[in-house]
Amino acid sequence: MSLPEVHLIGGTRPEAVKLAPVVLAMREAGLLAPVLVASGQHPTMVSQALVAFGLEPDVTLTVERGTGTQAELLTEMIRQLDELWAQRTPAAVIVQGDTTTSLAGALAAFWRRIPVVHLEAGLRSGDLESPFPEEGNRRLVAQVASLHLAPTPLAAMNLLDENINTADVLITGNTVVDATLAVAGRRMPYETPALAARADSENRLVVVTAHRRESWGAPLDRILAAVRELVERYDDIDVVLPSHPNPAVRAQVEAGLGGVERVTITDPLPYPDLSRLLSEAYLVLTDSGGIQEEAPSFGVPALVLREVTERVESLHAGCAKLVGSNPELIVKEAALLLDSRVRRDAMTAGGNPYGDGLAASRTAQATANLLGLAEAPEPMPAFESTAAVTYGASF
Repeated sequence: MSLPEVHLIGGTRPEAVKLAPVVLAMREAGLLAPVLVASGQHPTMVSQALVAFGLEPDVTLTVERGTGTQAELLTEMIRQLDELWAQRTPAAVIVQGDTTTSLAGALAAFWRRIPVVHLEAGLRSGDLESPFPEEGNRRLVAQVASLHLAPTPLAAMNLLDENINTADVLITGNTVVDATLAVAGRRMPYETPALAARADSENRLVVVTAHRRESWGAPLDRILAAVRELVERYDDIDVVLPSHPNPAVRAQVEAGLGGVERVTITDPLPYPDLSRLLSEAYLVLTDSGGIQEEAPSFGVPALVLREVTERVESLHAGCAKLVGSNPELIVKEAALLLDSRVRRDAMTAGGNPYGDGLAASRTAQATANLLGLAEAPEPMPAFESTAAVTYGASF
Protein backbone atom coordinates (compact mmCIF):
# COMPACT_ATOMS: atom_id res chain seq x y z
CA MET A 1 0.00 0.00 0.00
CA SER A 2 1.39 3.40 -0.96
CA LEU A 3 2.23 5.89 1.78
CA PRO A 4 0.19 9.09 2.20
CA GLU A 5 1.76 11.97 0.31
CA VAL A 6 2.75 15.14 2.11
CA HIS A 7 3.58 18.07 -0.16
CA LEU A 8 6.30 20.44 1.06
CA ILE A 9 6.06 23.81 -0.72
CA GLY A 10 9.15 25.95 -1.21
CA GLY A 11 9.82 28.90 -3.46
CA THR A 12 12.94 30.53 -2.05
CA ARG A 13 16.38 29.36 -1.06
CA PRO A 14 15.77 29.61 2.72
CA GLU A 15 12.58 27.57 2.35
CA ALA A 16 14.44 24.88 0.41
CA VAL A 17 17.18 24.71 3.05
CA LYS A 18 14.70 24.43 5.91
CA LEU A 19 12.44 21.90 4.17
CA ALA A 20 15.25 19.59 3.01
CA PRO A 21 15.95 18.05 6.45
CA VAL A 22 12.22 17.36 6.85
CA VAL A 23 12.13 15.44 3.56
CA LEU A 24 15.08 13.33 4.68
CA ALA A 25 13.54 12.72 8.11
CA MET A 26 10.23 11.65 6.57
CA ARG A 27 12.00 9.24 4.25
CA GLU A 28 13.89 7.76 7.18
CA ALA A 29 10.74 7.36 9.30
CA GLY A 30 8.94 5.59 6.45
CA LEU A 31 5.42 6.69 7.44
CA LEU A 32 4.84 9.39 4.82
CA ALA A 33 5.86 10.04 1.23
CA PRO A 34 7.34 13.56 1.04
CA VAL A 35 6.85 15.42 -2.24
CA LEU A 36 8.92 18.57 -2.76
CA VAL A 37 7.01 21.19 -4.75
CA ALA A 38 8.98 24.16 -6.10
CA SER A 39 6.43 26.96 -6.34
CA GLY A 40 8.15 28.87 -9.14
CA GLN A 41 8.98 31.95 -7.05
CA HIS A 42 12.78 31.47 -7.33
CA PRO A 43 13.07 28.08 -9.11
CA THR A 44 16.80 28.17 -9.87
CA MET A 45 17.78 29.09 -6.31
CA VAL A 46 15.53 26.36 -4.88
CA SER A 47 17.11 23.68 -7.07
CA GLN A 48 20.63 24.90 -6.26
CA ALA A 49 19.96 24.84 -2.52
CA LEU A 50 18.55 21.32 -2.61
CA VAL A 51 21.69 19.95 -4.28
CA ALA A 52 23.55 20.26 -0.98
CA PHE A 53 21.18 17.66 0.48
CA GLY A 54 21.12 15.31 -2.51
CA LEU A 55 17.57 16.38 -3.34
CA GLU A 56 15.69 17.92 -6.24
CA PRO A 57 12.10 19.12 -6.63
CA ASP A 58 9.56 16.42 -7.38
CA VAL A 59 7.23 18.99 -8.93
CA THR A 60 8.22 22.39 -10.34
CA LEU A 61 5.57 24.96 -11.17
CA THR A 62 6.19 27.50 -13.90
CA VAL A 63 5.03 30.96 -12.89
CA GLU A 64 4.70 33.53 -15.65
CA ARG A 65 5.46 37.00 -14.31
CA GLY A 66 4.80 40.21 -16.18
CA THR A 67 4.39 43.00 -13.66
CA GLY A 68 6.51 41.44 -10.91
CA THR A 69 3.98 42.41 -8.24
CA GLN A 70 3.20 40.37 -5.13
CA ALA A 71 -0.46 40.17 -6.23
CA GLU A 72 0.51 38.65 -9.57
CA LEU A 73 2.88 36.15 -7.96
CA LEU A 74 0.40 35.10 -5.28
CA THR A 75 -2.54 34.58 -7.60
CA GLU A 76 -0.52 32.65 -10.18
CA MET A 77 0.95 30.31 -7.56
CA ILE A 78 -2.46 29.71 -5.99
CA ARG A 79 -3.93 28.89 -9.41
CA GLN A 80 -1.20 26.39 -10.22
CA LEU A 81 -1.22 24.76 -6.78
CA ASP A 82 -4.98 24.39 -6.98
CA GLU A 83 -4.67 22.67 -10.35
CA LEU A 84 -1.96 20.36 -8.97
CA TRP A 85 -4.00 19.38 -5.94
CA ALA A 86 -7.12 18.84 -7.99
CA GLN A 87 -5.25 16.05 -9.74
CA ARG A 88 -2.89 14.91 -6.97
CA THR A 89 -4.40 15.62 -3.58
CA PRO A 90 -1.94 15.23 -0.67
CA ALA A 91 -2.85 14.14 2.85
CA ALA A 92 -1.25 17.32 4.18
CA VAL A 93 0.71 20.35 2.99
CA ILE A 94 3.74 21.82 4.76
CA VAL A 95 4.55 25.49 4.26
CA GLN A 96 7.62 27.13 5.74
CA GLY A 97 8.02 30.59 7.17
CA ASP A 98 6.51 33.76 5.80
CA THR A 99 7.09 34.11 2.07
CA THR A 100 4.55 34.68 -0.68
CA THR A 101 4.96 30.99 -1.46
CA SER A 102 3.99 30.08 2.11
CA LEU A 103 0.85 32.18 1.94
CA ALA A 104 -0.11 30.81 -1.48
CA GLY A 105 0.42 27.22 -0.36
CA ALA A 106 -1.55 27.72 2.84
CA LEU A 107 -4.52 29.36 1.13
CA ALA A 108 -4.67 26.91 -1.77
CA ALA A 109 -4.56 23.95 0.63
CA PHE A 110 -7.10 25.48 3.01
CA TRP A 111 -9.58 26.08 0.22
CA ARG A 112 -9.30 22.40 -0.74
CA ARG A 113 -9.65 21.38 2.92
CA ILE A 114 -6.16 19.90 3.01
CA PRO A 115 -4.53 20.18 6.46
CA VAL A 116 -1.83 22.86 6.56
CA VAL A 117 1.30 22.35 8.67
CA HIS A 118 3.15 25.60 9.32
CA LEU A 119 6.86 25.08 9.85
CA GLU A 120 8.61 27.95 11.67
CA ALA A 121 5.31 29.23 13.05
CA GLY A 122 4.83 32.00 15.57
CA LEU A 123 7.55 34.48 14.63
CA ARG A 124 6.35 38.01 15.27
CA SER A 125 7.95 41.43 15.09
CA GLY A 126 4.73 43.13 16.18
CA ASP A 127 5.03 45.57 13.27
CA LEU A 128 3.16 44.92 10.01
CA GLU A 129 5.52 47.31 8.26
CA SER A 130 8.72 45.52 9.27
CA PRO A 131 9.49 43.10 7.85
CA PHE A 132 7.07 43.78 5.00
CA PRO A 133 5.21 41.79 3.74
CA GLU A 134 6.53 38.86 5.80
CA GLU A 135 4.92 39.87 9.09
CA GLY A 136 1.50 39.95 7.44
CA ASN A 137 2.11 36.68 5.60
CA ARG A 138 2.92 34.69 8.73
CA ARG A 139 -0.04 36.08 10.64
CA LEU A 140 -2.35 35.11 7.78
CA VAL A 141 -0.92 31.58 7.52
CA ALA A 142 -1.54 31.08 11.23
CA GLN A 143 -5.27 31.59 10.68
CA VAL A 144 -5.63 28.59 8.37
CA ALA A 145 -2.98 26.17 9.69
CA SER A 146 -3.99 22.93 11.40
CA LEU A 147 -0.60 22.37 13.05
CA HIS A 148 1.79 25.11 14.17
CA LEU A 149 5.42 24.01 14.56
CA ALA A 150 7.08 26.73 16.58
CA PRO A 151 10.89 26.95 16.57
CA THR A 152 11.11 28.32 20.14
CA PRO A 153 9.02 28.71 23.30
CA LEU A 154 8.61 32.42 22.59
CA ALA A 155 7.21 31.70 19.14
CA ALA A 156 4.79 29.23 20.71
CA MET A 157 3.72 31.84 23.24
CA ASN A 158 3.02 34.29 20.42
CA LEU A 159 0.60 31.77 18.94
CA LEU A 160 -1.12 31.12 22.25
CA ASP A 161 -1.50 34.87 22.72
CA GLU A 162 -3.38 34.89 19.41
CA ASN A 163 -5.78 32.23 20.74
CA ILE A 164 -4.33 29.35 18.73
CA ASN A 165 -5.35 26.06 20.38
CA THR A 166 -2.57 24.78 22.64
CA ALA A 167 -3.02 21.24 21.32
CA ASP A 168 -2.21 22.49 17.80
CA VAL A 169 1.17 24.00 18.76
CA LEU A 170 4.44 22.08 19.13
CA ILE A 171 7.91 23.47 19.88
CA THR A 172 10.24 21.69 17.46
CA GLY A 173 13.31 23.89 17.15
CA ASN A 174 14.26 25.32 13.76
CA THR A 175 15.18 22.93 10.94
CA VAL A 176 17.81 25.38 9.69
CA VAL A 177 19.95 24.25 12.63
CA ASP A 178 19.64 20.65 11.43
CA ALA A 179 20.57 21.77 7.92
CA THR A 180 23.60 23.89 8.69
CA LEU A 181 25.10 21.42 11.18
CA ALA A 182 24.76 18.56 8.70
CA VAL A 183 26.21 20.47 5.75
CA ALA A 184 29.04 22.21 7.63
CA GLY A 185 29.97 18.91 9.27
CA ARG A 186 30.99 17.51 5.90
CA ARG A 187 33.77 20.13 5.56
CA MET A 188 33.31 20.22 1.80
CA PRO A 189 35.84 22.21 -0.25
CA TYR A 190 34.71 25.71 -1.19
CA GLU A 191 32.98 25.85 -4.57
CA THR A 192 33.47 29.61 -4.83
CA PRO A 193 37.02 30.32 -6.15
CA ALA A 194 37.38 33.55 -4.14
CA LEU A 195 36.67 31.67 -0.90
CA ALA A 196 39.00 28.83 -1.80
CA ALA A 197 41.74 31.40 -2.46
CA ARG A 198 41.49 32.84 1.08
CA ALA A 199 40.87 29.52 2.85
CA ASP A 200 44.42 29.43 4.25
CA SER A 201 44.33 32.96 5.65
CA GLU A 202 45.21 33.22 9.33
CA ASN A 203 43.22 36.44 9.74
CA ARG A 204 39.98 36.50 11.67
CA LEU A 205 36.94 36.18 9.41
CA VAL A 206 34.06 38.64 9.50
CA VAL A 207 31.02 37.68 7.40
CA VAL A 208 28.71 40.48 6.28
CA THR A 209 25.30 40.13 4.62
CA ALA A 210 22.80 42.90 3.87
CA HIS A 211 20.13 41.45 1.61
CA ARG A 212 16.79 42.76 2.87
CA ARG A 213 15.02 45.41 0.85
CA GLU A 214 14.86 47.75 3.81
CA SER A 215 18.69 47.70 3.86
CA TRP A 216 19.03 48.88 0.25
CA GLY A 217 19.92 52.47 -0.55
CA ALA A 218 21.09 54.79 2.22
CA PRO A 219 21.12 52.12 5.00
CA LEU A 220 23.41 49.91 2.89
CA ASP A 221 25.77 52.85 2.27
CA ARG A 222 26.04 53.35 6.03
CA ILE A 223 26.69 49.65 6.60
CA LEU A 224 29.40 49.57 3.93
CA ALA A 225 31.07 52.65 5.46
CA ALA A 226 31.16 50.90 8.84
CA VAL A 227 32.72 47.78 7.31
CA ARG A 228 35.35 49.87 5.56
CA GLU A 229 36.25 51.56 8.86
CA LEU A 230 36.58 48.19 10.61
CA VAL A 231 38.92 46.90 7.89
CA GLU A 232 41.03 50.03 8.18
CA ARG A 233 41.16 49.75 11.97
CA TYR A 234 41.93 46.01 12.22
CA ASP A 235 44.66 44.66 9.96
CA ASP A 236 44.05 41.07 11.11
CA ILE A 237 40.51 40.66 9.78
CA ASP A 238 39.23 39.46 6.42
CA VAL A 239 35.71 40.41 5.36
CA VAL A 240 33.58 38.25 3.09
CA LEU A 241 30.41 39.89 1.76
CA PRO A 242 28.09 37.79 -0.44
CA SER A 243 26.16 40.40 -2.40
CA HIS A 244 22.51 40.39 -3.37
CA PRO A 245 22.11 39.48 -7.09
CA ASN A 246 20.15 42.66 -7.83
CA PRO A 247 22.44 44.64 -10.21
CA ALA A 248 21.79 47.96 -8.49
CA VAL A 249 22.61 46.50 -5.07
CA ARG A 250 25.75 44.81 -6.40
CA ALA A 251 26.87 48.11 -7.95
CA GLN A 252 26.30 49.85 -4.62
CA VAL A 253 28.37 47.22 -2.80
CA GLU A 254 31.18 47.46 -5.35
CA ALA A 255 31.16 51.25 -5.06
CA GLY A 256 31.43 51.05 -1.29
CA LEU A 257 33.95 48.23 -0.84
CA GLY A 258 35.21 47.15 -4.25
CA GLY A 259 39.00 47.02 -4.37
CA VAL A 260 39.39 47.39 -0.61
CA GLU A 261 42.19 45.16 0.65
CA ARG A 262 41.05 42.11 2.66
CA VAL A 263 37.43 42.47 1.49
CA THR A 264 36.02 39.72 -0.74
CA ILE A 265 32.72 40.42 -2.50
CA THR A 266 31.02 37.37 -3.97
CA ASP A 267 27.84 36.35 -5.73
CA PRO A 268 25.22 34.61 -3.54
CA LEU A 269 26.95 31.54 -2.10
CA PRO A 270 26.05 27.87 -2.49
CA TYR A 271 24.65 26.68 0.82
CA PRO A 272 27.65 24.42 1.65
CA ASP A 273 29.97 27.41 1.17
CA LEU A 274 27.83 29.61 3.40
CA SER A 275 27.61 26.98 6.14
CA ARG A 276 31.36 26.42 6.14
CA LEU A 277 31.97 30.17 6.11
CA LEU A 278 29.78 30.64 9.18
CA SER A 279 31.54 27.78 10.96
CA GLU A 280 34.89 29.54 10.45
CA ALA A 281 33.76 33.09 11.25
CA TYR A 282 34.83 35.16 14.23
CA LEU A 283 31.91 37.58 13.87
CA VAL A 284 28.84 38.02 11.66
CA LEU A 285 27.19 41.30 10.65
CA THR A 286 23.85 40.45 9.08
CA ASP A 287 20.27 41.42 8.36
CA SER A 288 19.38 37.79 7.60
CA GLY A 289 16.99 35.97 9.90
CA GLY A 290 18.38 32.59 8.83
CA ILE A 291 21.97 33.54 9.65
CA GLN A 292 20.84 34.78 13.08
CA GLU A 293 19.55 31.24 13.65
CA GLU A 294 22.56 29.42 12.20
CA ALA A 295 25.52 31.37 13.61
CA PRO A 296 25.01 30.43 17.30
CA SER A 297 25.41 26.74 16.41
CA PHE A 298 29.05 27.54 15.63
CA GLY A 299 29.60 29.82 18.60
CA VAL A 300 29.59 32.91 16.38
CA PRO A 301 27.87 36.08 17.65
CA ALA A 302 25.82 38.26 15.31
CA LEU A 303 25.40 42.01 15.09
CA VAL A 304 21.99 42.45 13.49
CA LEU A 305 21.85 45.18 10.85
CA ARG A 306 18.15 45.90 11.40
CA GLU A 307 16.11 48.22 13.58
CA VAL A 308 13.79 45.40 14.67
CA THR A 309 13.96 41.61 14.44
CA GLU A 310 11.41 38.86 14.95
CA ARG A 311 14.28 36.57 16.02
CA VAL A 312 14.30 38.09 19.49
CA GLU A 313 15.35 34.81 21.12
CA SER A 314 18.93 35.45 20.02
CA LEU A 315 18.77 38.88 21.67
CA HIS A 316 17.42 37.39 24.90
CA ALA A 317 20.05 34.63 24.83
CA GLY A 318 22.80 37.19 24.34
CA CYS A 319 24.13 35.73 21.09
CA ALA A 320 22.99 38.67 18.95
CA LYS A 321 22.65 42.41 19.31
CA LEU A 322 20.65 44.93 17.26
CA VAL A 323 22.78 47.67 15.73
CA GLY A 324 20.67 48.78 12.77
CA SER A 325 22.53 50.68 10.04
CA ASN A 326 24.12 53.25 12.34
CA PRO A 327 27.83 53.19 11.35
CA GLU A 328 29.06 54.51 14.69
CA LEU A 329 27.12 51.83 16.59
CA ILE A 330 28.18 49.06 14.20
CA VAL A 331 31.85 49.98 14.58
CA LYS A 332 31.56 50.38 18.36
CA GLU A 333 29.89 47.00 18.95
CA ALA A 334 32.10 45.16 16.48
CA ALA A 335 35.21 46.69 18.04
CA LEU A 336 34.18 45.48 21.50
CA LEU A 337 34.08 41.90 20.21
CA LEU A 338 37.19 42.20 18.05
CA ASP A 339 39.13 43.62 21.01
CA SER A 340 38.05 40.89 23.44
CA ARG A 341 37.84 37.20 22.63
CA VAL A 342 36.39 36.62 26.09
CA ARG A 343 33.56 39.06 25.47
CA ARG A 344 32.96 37.55 22.05
CA ASP A 345 32.84 33.96 23.36
CA ALA A 346 30.56 34.95 26.24
CA MET A 347 27.84 36.00 23.79
CA THR A 348 27.33 32.44 22.57
CA ALA A 349 28.25 30.55 25.74
CA GLY A 350 24.62 29.51 26.27
CA GLY A 351 24.36 27.65 22.96
CA ASN A 352 21.78 28.06 20.22
CA PRO A 353 18.25 29.03 21.33
CA TYR A 354 16.86 28.00 17.95
CA GLY A 355 17.41 24.28 18.00
CA ASP A 356 19.26 21.12 18.90
CA GLY A 357 19.48 19.51 15.46
CA LEU A 358 16.38 17.32 15.93
CA ALA A 359 13.71 19.67 14.57
CA ALA A 360 13.24 17.75 11.32
CA SER A 361 12.52 14.45 13.04
CA ARG A 362 10.02 16.17 15.35
CA THR A 363 8.37 17.73 12.30
CA ALA A 364 8.09 14.39 10.52
CA GLN A 365 6.61 12.71 13.60
CA ALA A 366 4.21 15.59 14.33
CA THR A 367 2.90 15.50 10.75
CA ALA A 368 2.41 11.75 10.96
CA ASN A 369 0.60 12.25 14.27
CA LEU A 370 -1.70 14.82 12.64
CA LEU A 371 -2.69 12.11 10.15
CA GLY A 372 -3.11 9.46 12.84
CA LEU A 373 0.01 7.50 11.93
CA ALA A 374 2.28 8.10 14.95
CA GLU A 375 2.40 9.25 18.53
CA ALA A 376 2.97 12.93 19.15
CA PRO A 377 6.67 13.78 19.57
CA GLU A 378 8.14 15.31 22.69
CA PRO A 379 8.76 19.05 22.26
CA MET A 380 12.26 20.48 22.16
CA PRO A 381 13.65 20.86 25.69
CA ALA A 382 13.45 24.39 27.05
CA PHE A 383 16.49 26.53 26.29
CA GLU A 384 18.16 28.09 29.31
CA SER A 385 20.64 30.77 28.37
CA THR A 386 23.66 31.46 30.52
CA ALA A 387 25.16 33.89 28.01
CA ALA A 388 23.54 37.01 29.42
CA VAL A 389 24.50 36.04 32.97
CA THR A 390 28.08 35.37 31.99
CA TYR A 391 28.28 38.64 30.05
CA GLY A 392 26.85 40.65 32.94
CA ALA A 393 29.09 39.01 35.51
CA SER A 394 32.27 39.47 33.52
CA PHE A 395 31.72 42.97 32.19
